[in-house]
Amino acid sequence: MSTLSLRLPDSVHRHIKELAQQEGVSINQFIASAVAEKVSAIATEDYLQQRVQRADEQAFQRLLAKVPNRETQIGEEL
Repeated sequence: MSTLSLRLPDSVHRHIKELAQQEGVSINQFIASAVAEKVSAIATEDYLQQRVQRADEQAFQRLLAKVPNRETQIGEEL
């Protein structure tokens, strides 16, 4: 485990302290979880961008053409 010194504005620190208390975790745990979530979001975005590069538009259209037309069901509306 690594140690990191982090400077935060007092208002942000207070807000983090309140949120950590609400979640029942330490400030360190709260910040570590928040950073892990951000890292995961960035990694997911990178993965999806890589998948987009490999996409085959024609194959997608062929697959989409196989989907039968039917009435929209309740809860499926856009």
